[in-house]
Amino acid sequence: MSEPSGKNSSQAKPSPGDRVSAGDAVGGRRAFGAEVLALVCGGLATLTPVAAGLWMFLDPLRKRSAAAEFLPVAQASSIPADGVPRQFPVVADRLDAWTGFASEPIGAVYLCRQKVSGPEQGSGEVQAFSATCPHAGCFVEIDPVEKCFRCPCHNSKFTFDGSMVAPSPSPRAMDALECRIEKNGEVVVKWENFYTGIAGKVPRL
Repeated sequence: MSEPSGKNSSQAKPSPGDRVSAGDAVGGRRAFGAEVLALVCGGLATLTPVAAGLWMFLDPLRKRSAAAEFLPVAQASSIPADGVPRQFPVVADRLDAWTGFASEPIGAVYLCRQKVSGPEQGSGEVQAFSATCPHAGCFVEIDPVEKCFRCPCHNSKFTFDGSMVAPSPSPRAMDALECRIEKNGEVVVKWENFYTGIAGKVPRL
């Protein structure tokens, strides 16, 4: 007679191969989870600069208006009619993200009157030029000896009416700006920045 099987004999014991297969399955799940986590982290790392770029583009406080503003620059009485340009700072409120900066210099202009003989030194049309050299963006200076504008960076030269003096590395004449005299005697200038290094006068928006 065969002996009755014991209590444990009715349950098959797992073989070493079965234990290895179970371990492989657990390890595979862990590896898969690690890969998924790495992909998620990589995606988040890529998404962050993209989101920041979209915010910079869409944030209305960071986008400058395409329309240039007329900004007060000087009193007309401070511009003598001797034909020699005077430099004046352009001051305006500025927004950077959510931070506001009140009355900050954002550039400079040269204002000059046509030379007028006689006692009416306050007469004569006012002309405005950007103080930024069209060649590489340096600020031009007045050469009192040659009586012209001169760029200290690459020696571009311009006459007092903004024309280019050849030979010159600048691709164009000085950038004239629209200006007018208000009833209160204040000179306001339509402030614009332009791309440098090109022949065309293209505003930066």
